[in-house]
Amino acid sequence: MSYLVLARKWRPQTFTDLVGQEHVSRTLKNAIDGGRVAHAFLFTGARGVGKTSSARILAKALNCECGLSVEPCNSCSACLEITEGNSVDVFEIDGASNTGVDDIRELRDNIKYLPSRSRYKIFIIDEVHMLTTNAFNALLKTLEEPPAHVKFIFATTEPHKVPITILSRCQRFDFKRIPLPRIVARLRYIVDQEGVTVSDEALSVVARKGDGSMRDSLSTLDQVLAFCGNQVSDADVAALLGVVDRRLILDASQAVLAADVRGVLELVAKVDSFGYSMRQFCQELIDQFRSIAILKAVGEAGDLLDLSEAEAEELKAQACACSLNDLQRRLTLLLKAEGEMAHSGFPRLVLEMALMKMAALAPAVPVQELLDRLAALEGGAPVAPRTPQQAPPAASRTAEPRPAPRGPAAGPAVAREAAPAQASAAAPARAPQSAPPAAPAAEGGDPWGSLVRFIKAKKPMLGSQLEQVYPVKVSPGNLEIGCLAGSFQFKRLQDPDQLNELKALAKAHFGAPVAIKVVALSDVPTDAPPTIEEKKSLEDAERKATLRRHAEAHPLVAAAVEIFDGEIADVQEVKEKEQAQS
Repeated sequence: MSYLVLARKWRPQTFTDLVGQEHVSRTLKNAIDGGRVAHAFLFTGARGVGKTSSARILAKALNCECGLSVEPCNSCSACLEITEGNSVDVFEIDGASNTGVDDIRELRDNIKYLPSRSRYKIFIIDEVHMLTTNAFNALLKTLEEPPAHVKFIFATTEPHKVPITILSRCQRFDFKRIPLPRIVARLRYIVDQEGVTVSDEALSVVARKGDGSMRDSLSTLDQVLAFCGNQVSDADVAALLGVVDRRLILDASQAVLAADVRGVLELVAKVDSFGYSMRQFCQELIDQFRSIAILKAVGEAGDLLDLSEAEAEELKAQACACSLNDLQRRLTLLLKAEGEMAHSGFPRLVLEMALMKMAALAPAVPVQELLDRLAALEGGAPVAPRTPQQAPPAASRTAEPRPAPRGPAAGPAVAREAAPAQASAAAPARAPQSAPPAAPAAEGGDPWGSLVRFIKAKKPMLGSQLEQVYPVKVSPGNLEIGCLAGSFQFKRLQDPDQLNELKALAKAHFGAPVAIKVVALSDVPTDAPPTIEEKKSLEDAERKATLRRHAEAHPLVAAAVEIFDGEIADVQEVKEKEQAQS
């Protein structure tokens, strides 16, 4: 006896058997049950999703000898003949082979005769979009007003090629691509019935190869069973179908998100050693990052992704490792690499370069944050703290004498009560050490500070840069300033236009020309005063420490701490106006 392939053996025979097309089966069953069956139907959708099977089921339901029923009995002679394809009243016509007007004229002449033994004469035309324009025109009048005993069922994968005059005369049903979990569940049922041992992971690979088509998935499963027999291993499935192991894809995305450059290169080498196609690996990696991006954007993807529950949970964990913007940037790199691989003689190199860029990709800074930083610089706000490489040693900077703060009686500070476990927020100031050589005295005793304040009032951005510059030598008519080599300030002051502008402002401030020299410093100088920014930071830290000491020594604060068994969490200065109002 000849072998019957799984796609034919397990073809749906009732509307209940249709997988993933519940919207179609429910509408057709309701139409039959309510006596509202149209004379012409158009079934559209991708290949292998159940269009022709639905047409046969509908034909059996209309011609079943047990009566007009929403589900055919599949046991009477009419149902059996339609199932086997030899019914005298149900005609299955291949639109690709019968494209001419003469074929349609023959069909039209046959329509006027009553069915031989069934209730209806039914014409199923598959791939109807292949008919010629003249053939469609010959069908128009008959399709619009057919005899009561005739039903038309058209099927096509390309409905846009069907003339609008035909579409307007039919009830259209759009068949969906079948979701991956539904295909896997159906395949599991079939292999269980066939007595085949296979894992869900292998069935997922087979279903993914079917690309939403049940027929393609069953054909692939047939091929796997022919190769493996009744004991199917995951490795055999991957080797037979030529697909990349799913574990490699998961490991690759994990290595990229973990910035493991060596890891991604080792994975590419493994893919190459297995003989997998580099371009196919790249395409599957694109699909992987698409899934991660969707999960990052919406959380629960639902029907948006064809993933098993285990895969979805693993990708959700990876999605937490980076932002949606960075995922989109990585996807852009992959898409560009996939396009280049189609025309490159070195696909492995193209993929390696793309994955290295993806793994080493720095996080993107939002545009709004950059604009806020620029606005802060223009407004004279302090810049971000230095990196550890740029920060001066703890003992190299010293504090200059500060004006004595007001005593506790003046009451410039208040203490906040906190729970005993709460930590103090104030940072202690560094202990003053030997004062560094001060800049030569001039107006106000600080010629450099007064110059920077004058420039900042005129040019805020230039003034903010000078606040981070060291006044190495300051004397009448001569100004030597130092910047750390490679710093932003050094590069800006090397610009001739910027330097000429500084000279002009210095001349306007001192009333005489000033020679300015910018020197590059390899390290923080120990024989020059601190920058104005450092002085501000030291003053602020010392002021806060002094306020805290005064607050801790205040009798009322000490009494409150003792009464409530608390500790001082923070100290804030009370402004003069606030004190006056209180």
